[in-house]
Amino acid sequence: MTLIGRRGVLAAVEQLLDRAAAGLGGHLIVTGPPGAGKTALVGAAAELAEARGIAVVRVAGTGLGSGPPISAQLLGEIEGRPPHEEPRLLLIDDVDRAGTAAVEFLSLLASRLASGATVLLATAEDPLGLTPEIRLRGLTEPELATLTPDLAPDAVHAVWLASGGLPGAAIGLAGELADLDPAADAVIHLALAAPSRTQFLDLDAGLIRLLEAAAERPSPPAVRARVLARLARESLGDPSGGARRRELVDEAVALARTAGDPGTIAEVLDSRLHALWDPAAAHERLTTASEIVEQARRASDALAERRGLFWRFVALAELGELGPAEAALTTYARAAELAGDAEAAVVVLARQAMLATVRGRFDMAGELAAEVAVRGRRAGLSDTDRLVGSLRAALAAMRGEFESLVDPWQNIARRLPGHFFEATAARSLAESGRDVEAGLELERLLPSVLAGSGPRWLGVVADLAIVASRIGDATAAQALYDALLPYQGRLVVWGGANTITGPVDDYLGRLALRLGRPDQAVSHLDDAAALEQRIGALPWLAWTLVARARALSTRDGEGDRTRSGEDLDRARSTAKRLGMAGLVARLAPSPDEWRLVREGDDWRLDAGAERVRLRDSRGMRYLRSLLAAPGQEIAALDLVAGGAGLRVPDGGPVLDEAARTAYRSRLRVLDEQFDTADRAGDVERASAVQAERTALLAELRRATGLGGRPRAQAPEAERARVNATRALWATVKRVESAAPLAGAHLRASLHTGRFFRYQSAPGGPARWNV
Repeated sequence: MTLIGRRGVLAAVEQLLDRAAAGLGGHLIVTGPPGAGKTALVGAAAELAEARGIAVVRVAGTGLGSGPPISAQLLGEIEGRPPHEEPRLLLIDDVDRAGTAAVEFLSLLASRLASGATVLLATAEDPLGLTPEIRLRGLTEPELATLTPDLAPDAVHAVWLASGGLPGAAIGLAGELADLDPAADAVIHLALAAPSRTQFLDLDAGLIRLLEAAAERPSPPAVRARVLARLARESLGDPSGGARRRELVDEAVALARTAGDPGTIAEVLDSRLHALWDPAAAHERLTTASEIVEQARRASDALAERRGLFWRFVALAELGELGPAEAALTTYARAAELAGDAEAAVVVLARQAMLATVRGRFDMAGELAAEVAVRGRRAGLSDTDRLVGSLRAALAAMRGEFESLVDPWQNIARRLPGHFFEATAARSLAESGRDVEAGLELERLLPSVLAGSGPRWLGVVADLAIVASRIGDATAAQALYDALLPYQGRLVVWGGANTITGPVDDYLGRLALRLGRPDQAVSHLDDAAALEQRIGALPWLAWTLVARARALSTRDGEGDRTRSGEDLDRARSTAKRLGMAGLVARLAPSPDEWRLVREGDDWRLDAGAERVRLRDSRGMRYLRSLLAAPGQEIAALDLVAGGAGLRVPDGGPVLDEAARTAYRSRLRVLDEQFDTADRAGDVERASAVQAERTALLAELRRATGLGGRPRAQAPEAERARVNATRALWATVKRVESAAPLAGAHLRASLHTGRFFRYQSAPGGPARWNV
């Protein structure tokens, strides 16, 4: 049998059959996308084997996933065959459809074929790593012309672009053209009818070239409007093409309205929403969705009507109206069910999984994500894996399991440059404590993100806001705050609402706190918490309560400490009940971390096994300041004032110049008197002179600083030293009585004087959380 464009792989099959005829085992793996001709190759291999008298055994790849019976039977047949048994070809098609267990079994099976007369030919969509392995490519345009001899050259070119050269897809498209009215334009027909072969934000280069060719051909206004609108929509993956997409869509809308055809208007408006996807246009999306539904109903176009219903769901979610959004999703789901739309059913399942995650129904969300994986592949949805990945990532993030997300986001960022997946990876880095890496990504990405747009833009800005609120400078935090402010009161919705990452006000509150505006931060976080309570988003609420507790503690107004403690208690309780392990861990001290935190009017000290509450005092506040800056010297005046930078008048010298001169002269006289008494053996006189000499030296040391310079003494500094020392050691004594081990560590680690310092002594924590 001759397969067009497959001479090389057929030769490899012939060599495999030669091995079987010679009594030698072996295997060959052939991979390729759907429509590449893998099944046709399996059929050709069977014919070649039968022509040689080689027995053929066929096993469906999905059969390997049905459990041990089939697997054990195959292994038993191979291992139990005599060495000189008749040759046999074992064919397994689409082995990867049965999952990883089937692929692992195939690897085991191939390893058992080293001897004997059985050879294996298996096909899969993705490479399996089992050499020898051949990847089927698309046919060239001349090869495709041989496959479709009845098509005109421009139609062959259109089929080649639309199919990517894959023979299965090409044969289907060619058959569609055979039934077309002879007067119809084959290029324009395929440009509008051919399905995209790529995932969301990927570019189908062949389809775009086909649409560009169709746009250059003469056509009625309604047809041209559809071509231009689809070209704009399919170009969404080009982050630099925003201006061109707008030009295309504007012309398409004008043409559609001129033509006056309701179906065309509905289709063009749907493409416009996809192509532009301005995050500021949520209200416009809601209005446009209603028009799409109206025009589609006038045109009796059920598919366009479902698209309008879906856009209504997205817009309502963006506007924070999650209850009405869920109702809109239900309406969309019912319409899809009546139409038997399998892809729409998968879309609904994915959004239901997201809503379950938002409300803290994590087990349900996981089950729904698994169902999306199965039904998405069954429906042939091209971006099923990415869809499921985003659902599982959202679930992991909500639970606080950020470290597991870094590598996947960085990988997709490499595959899809220009869409800012690096920002989501940066957030995962920051949430995982990898601040240096996250900070570098913030610095690299901020200018381009602020200048960007598109379906992921608002989410990306929110991700960078988390990074900036943790480690960014004031300039970055202010820029992100300004970018997010127009969206306050809304939810951060990504694309078609497959991912929602909380209220915009939560991010604004964190940025305001980073900018040193606690009043503003509390106001934003109050709004975020109110929205979360209204829509039942308990996991978001837990995270917001932690942020608000910090903002209240920073503001420290009347009642703020009490509210802060209440927020932390509620967040801790919610996180434990929902199973948010990452947040629970953040709210509980780690084994190598001690905590001193304000709770209402008291302080809570967690030091290993010791946990005590201590009433507020000046000494507690001094202790907190020292623990927050380990190893740093803080002047007594700064400690008492609550921060560095206090200026006080310079004090006069402890001893003036005349006094110091007199002291030194007296010391010289005493030295001479001591020598005289020593030579005379007058012990009593020598002792008296030595005592006076020691006292004078002590006074000079007290009055002299570094390099022999006079030491100044300001009354304010001295009072601060005395008062802070007394208050601090009184606090340490209270700690010692309630938590002896922690108290002993503090007594060994605190240094007082004109400058105070906490220098951790052995036996203490690796770090303090204050």
